[in-house]
Amino acid sequence: MAAERVAEVRRQTTETDVVVRVALDGRGDHAIATGVGFLDHMLRALAAHGRLDLAVSASGDLEVDAHHTVEDVALALGRALTDALGDRRGIERFGHAVVPMDESLVSAALDCSGRGHAVVTLGFQGETVGGLPVTLLRHFLETLACTAGLTLHLSGTGGDNHHLAEAAFKALARALRQAVRRDPTLADAVPSTKGQL
Repeated sequence: MAAERVAEVRRQTTETDVVVRVALDGRGDHAIATGVGFLDHMLRALAAHGRLDLAVSASGDLEVDAHHTVEDVALALGRALTDALGDRRGIERFGHAVVPMDESLVSAALDCSGRGHAVVTLGFQGETVGGLPVTLLRHFLETLACTAGLTLHLSGTGGDNHHLAEAAFKALARALRQAVRRDPTLADAVPSTKGQL
């Protein structure tokens, strides 16, 4: 029987206190409370469409703004994904998805390479989505990818910022679900000609 791929991370600073628990082989169950409503909505989509069991609890200096909370949730979630993946043996490694949401269309391609890199080109219009600066949403996605050791290319266009953001998180979720899935043809091998990721 394969080992359970679960991790829990706590990130505690003078600005925030974040606890994240993730199970890669879940059903999409989620319990999320960050104090940032739109981020909660996006994380629920990530869990549901990535079939990750995800619990996120965060408190932060929201009286300043949402930046520290959003950033630290991304850091903790990225670390939890890294820990749950372990040495990444036996995984598909690559994943991709194209997700439409009404007028929006987003493409995600990722590699669980262990090398964190993100290219996020989402055609947001205006400065905010769900009360968050669009720059902060991009920052979340880039920070998550880099901390989790994912090479992520995420691009899309749309006329409604909410639709575009939601399609982006769903596309990321579907691509991640594919990439972390166990490949029965690999058994316990590392999916790399180098012998490690």
